[in-house]
This record gives sequence, structure tokens and C-alpha cells, in this order.
Amino acid sequence: MTAIPKQELSLFDATCIIVGIIIGAGIYETAPVVAGCLGSPTGVVVIWLLGGCLALAGALCYAELATALPQSGGDYVYLSRAYGPWVGFLFGWSQLAVVRPGDIALMAFVFARYAQQLWPAAGISRVAYASLAVVVLTLINILGVTMGKWTQNILTAAKVLGMAVIITVGFSAPAAAPAPALGSPSWGGFDLALILVMFTYGGWNEMAYVAAEIKNPRRNIVRGLVAGTVTVTVLYLLMNGAFMTALGFGPMAASSAVAVDTVARVFPEAAVRVIAVLICISALGAVNGLILTGARISYALGAGHPAFHLLGVWHPRLGTPVWSLVIQGAISLGIILLAGSFLDTIIYTAPVVWLFLMGTGLSVFVLRRREPHLARPYRVSAYPLPPLIFSLSALFMFYSSATYALAKVPWGLLVLLGVLLSGGLLYHLTEPSSGPQDSGRES
Repeated sequence: MTAIPKQELSLFDATCIIVGIIIGAGIYETAPVVAGCLGSPTGVVVIWLLGGCLALAGALCYAELATALPQSGGDYVYLSRAYGPWVGFLFGWSQLAVVRPGDIALMAFVFARYAQQLWPAAGISRVAYASLAVVVLTLINILGVTMGKWTQNILTAAKVLGMAVIITVGFSAPAAAPAPALGSPSWGGFDLALILVMFTYGGWNEMAYVAAEIKNPRRNIVRGLVAGTVTVTVLYLLMNGAFMTALGFGPMAASSAVAVDTVARVFPEAAVRVIAVLICISALGAVNGLILTGARISYALGAGHPAFHLLGVWHPRLGTPVWSLVIQGAISLGIILLAGSFLDTIIYTAPVVWLFLMGTGLSVFVLRRREPHLARPYRVSAYPLPPLIFSLSALFMFYSSATYALAKVPWGLLVLLGVLLSGGLLYHLTEPSSGPQDSGRES
């Protein structure tokens, strides 16, 4: 009998996955850029609150879908069910080929950058540090769900504690002299700010990929999605408030190391090292979570499509999708050798991510009409507003990120287009003409 995922993740585990993946290093990199785009403290508060509300609207949509279809793979399952297996295949293929390994590589490089600051005498290159992080954390997740989840829980707890320290220091530092606003934001500035904010909130939907492994999914999926998203929203608002209080708005927007500058207001000698340690922990927590959940997408792809059968094997003794983890790790290592800048990586992967997120948001409407008798332990509150708001915001984000990427990094869009076209060709060549009827089911 083929092994299948077991329900080993508690509500605390699931929430740590969400919080740990969302809070990578993004808040430390994007907060000053967002502030510079918007030009005023009020704009900063509004856009980070807006980002949290949009993420919460999306989380409610995923809560309905994940409790109705508590299977590994998340969007892969919902898109296959709503639009046909070819759409789910394209999602799974794009995640396997570039999107998920790219996210893992990005966070691994953030870890590497700060690890070099901590141990410059070691003479280890950034590529070596990033590669080591991917290899070690992939191995941990191969060896069992228990090891993967406890690694995630410890790293998440440590990063939240570190953020609490920064927030406390920021609000207790001598208040900076008030500074005038930098000017009215332009539409282009708002576009970029929202792209960066939504990137920094990215990960609130990650629990859907491990839905088959959550204990008491009818209740804990909803609780975990909402608790994780709200927790991160509060932390992000407090972090921005701490930065602005300690530094003043203008210096915050101009800072190239906003967390270091904030802590240095109280602990000038320890600031650089403290923040380097915190960002290393934050980045590792994001890498581990992305590895854990990303492999479940590839597993669902393999379980639903015979040509990728190797990916869909759940190891009977280790209790993990070993080959999905191995192949995902190998692609991540390949991307590490070609990684670009932090900002460019966000921009060129964003359009395809938002395109599929929009499809998932709309699938709430599609499945309610197509499968009205499907058991839905949770139904979206205030329906149809959350899925409508989320789908429209995803459409806006797709348009904005594609337009921006076309102007700044057009080669990145060509890479993603090539991935989608190759996925369509692979599906045509490898799938029977009838196609699988229910690609989201476990094997």
C-alpha cells in the first residue's frame, strides 16, 4: 500500500509555519524603500495595514478551500478542481521549476550575506553559506516531519523574540526630531510600495500546502491561517512604528540598515551583531518553511501526473516526500549560482505568483457554483466580499508587477514565460488525452 501523509502538525506547528515563512528578511529590506515611495508616516501605516487586510482576505479564501479539500498541494488541488488538471499542472510545474526554488535561494542568500558579517574570518563565500543552508535544512526535512516542524518552531520563536526586542528598543529610544514628509507619493511609487509590501506578507497561504498533515483540519486550518496572518500584521505595524520613532521618518526612509540603525540608538556597539544574528535566524526560518511546504506542491504534482510519479512518492519509513525534497533542493542550489539582486528577484517572480493567486481566489466562486454540495466546514465570512477583494487585488498586483518587471527586468519575464510554455508542452506530451479527472487526490 502506498504511504500517504499523516496528521502530525498541531495548531501551533501550523501557525509557526505561516509566521516563520512570512517573516523572512523582507521587513528589514523593504521597510525603508516603502517609506521612501510613500513619503509620509501616515502612508506607511496605511499601506502596511492594507497589506495585512488583503492577506487576511486571501487567508479566509484559503481557509474555505483547505477545509473543504484538506489535501497536500494547496493551490495545485484547488486550481485543478476548479479549472481542470492542466491549470494545476502549470502551477505545480512553475513552482517546481523556478518559483519555489527561487524563493528558497533568495532567502538562503540573505542568510549568507549576514553570516559573512558574523564570521568574516572564516573566509566562506556567500554561495557556500547559501548552499550549506539549503543542503542542511533539506536533509532535516527528509529525515522526518517531526524534525522539520521542530526546526521551524524553534526558528520562528527565536525570530519573533528578536523582533520583540527591536520593537521594545525602538519605542524606548530617545525620540528622533520630527521631520517633514518627503513629499506626496506618485502612482508609480505606490505601485512599487504595494508590490514590496505584499511580497513581505507573502507566505500567509503556505499552510494550505500541508493541509493533509494538520490535526483536526476542520478547525485548525482556519485558526492557523487567521492567527498567523493577524500576528504578522501586528508585528509589521509595530516594527515600522519602532523604526520611525527611533530614527525619524526621513532617516528611516534613507537607511540602508534600518534595524541596525534602530538598535544602535540604544546599543550602538552591539547593534550590528545583534541584527545580523536575528536576520540569519529569520532567513533560515523562511528557508526551512519554504522547503517543507514547497515539497508538498511537488508531491501533489507527482501524485496527480504519472510522468512525475517519482515526486509523488511518500517515503513509508521517513514519512516525507523524499524525492520532492531532493529535486527541489537540487534546483535551488542551481539557482543560487545564478541569483540576482534582492529587488529584481522579487519583481520578476511576482507576476506569475499573482496570476495563480488570482485564479485561486476566483476558484472559491467557481467551486461554490460547480460543487454546491461539497462539504465546507468553513465558509468565507461576509461572502462574497473577501474573495472578490482578494481576486481584484491579485489582478491589480499581477498588472502592476508585470508592468514594472517589463520595464526593469524584462529577461525575468521571458524566463517565466518560457517556464509556463514548457509546462504546457510537457502536459501535452505526457498526459493522456482524457487527462486525470481529479488531480488533487492523494495517491
